[in-house]
Amino acid sequence: MATLSGKPIKIEKIRSGDLNPGLKDYEVSFLRLIESVTNGSVIEISYTGTTVIYRPGIIVGGASTHICPSSKPVGYFVEPMLYLAPFSKKKFSILFKGITASHNDAGIEAIKWGLMPVMEKFGVRECALHTLKRGSPPLGGGEVHLVVDSLIAQPITMHEIDRPIISSITGVAYSTRVSPSLVNRMIDGAKKVLKNLQCEVNITADVWRGENSGKSPGWGITLVAQSKQKGWSYFAEDIGDAGSIPEELGEKVACQLLEEISKSAAVGRNQLPLAIVYMVIGKEDIGRLRINKEQIDERFIILLRDIKKIFNTEVFLKPVDEADNEDMIATIKGIGFTNTSKKIA
Repeated sequence: MATLSGKPIKIEKIRSGDLNPGLKDYEVSFLRLIESVTNGSVIEISYTGTTVIYRPGIIVGGASTHICPSSKPVGYFVEPMLYLAPFSKKKFSILFKGITASHNDAGIEAIKWGLMPVMEKFGVRECALHTLKRGSPPLGGGEVHLVVDSLIAQPITMHEIDRPIISSITGVAYSTRVSPSLVNRMIDGAKKVLKNLQCEVNITADVWRGENSGKSPGWGITLVAQSKQKGWSYFAEDIGDAGSIPEELGEKVACQLLEEISKSAAVGRNQLPLAIVYMVIGKEDIGRLRINKEQIDERFIILLRDIKKIFNTEVFLKPVDEADNEDMIATIKGIGFTNTSKKIA
């Protein structure tokens, strides 16, 4: 957000109470990535690593390679790039190398099927994430190529005040360097939960072998529920640990997906920050988005506070006037951001 607004920021007391204070290796790596896609950015890190001063430059994009540390997966680095890439001077083409899945950060399919469709709603049509190699934790060895060809001046104003109706559930169960039977067992577990739904369920098996399968054995599943009319989607994903049972993982992710649908309105919990930030930097017009009360958690409140601090604008939440409904409408007036780097180009 600081890069988009051009506002310098200072982050203090980073883990100052920990035995190991300051920035972690993956956070330093992320700052290096920001430095490589911008021009004129100044990043100062204090001697102890507990304070960072960041003065943003302009977003230039271009082609580069980023090697991610093994402490965080590729998704941790790709996700913030989705906020910056459409407002760059040159098209983004970044090759990320490292681990391609984890428990906490967005996986490749989640970004491809969950976050990129949200960007399309705001006018960013040409974006893709290509999996060249899969790399399971702990050793990784995966390669992912992010390409964003759409350069836009500002996002389209959003008006989504209805709940989308789910028409199909798709997904992928993948494995690297383990028996392919694990993949089928995950699919069976997921279908057991989803078989009572009145929509088509289609989960594909994706078995990786040879040198494209990274350095570690691993397996995981991503499920996506899609609405046909408007193209909204919700997703759930997880990966298997040593000793976990494939059928149970399939069931667990299927249940998570159903929970995500029940606790979401127009966008899922993991897609909400991207949608809100795009609405804030839209043209000076009122945008509206339907959200669920369950989505208003600590992370969401922190996001709204950061938006207030950096863009000096607020998000208004108003309950929907319908019986037995927990939904709210988030109303945001765009700040009229324009992509200055595009003008120069």
